Amino acid sequence: MIRHCYEVLPELEGHEFKPGESLTDLGANSIDRAEIVTLTLESLSLHMPRVALAGINTIDGLVDTLYRKLQSA
Repeated sequence: MIRHCYEVLPELEGHEFKPGESLTDLGANSIDRAEIVTLTLESLSLHMPRVALAGINTIDGLVDTLYRKLQSA
């Protein structure tokens, strides 16, 4: 996910991600966020409805959700 954050938001290169940060906090607009999530899902070969990710407000929350999905696949 961090690689995709850097890809979509190159100005974050070298940023040290901290627990509790959101993509919005880091300057990502809705299109940027959708692209980061899509790229991450594709790179993990995960298929899940985007609505399943609604309400997740932090990067670590998103990573935890994707990790659990990978474990159950």
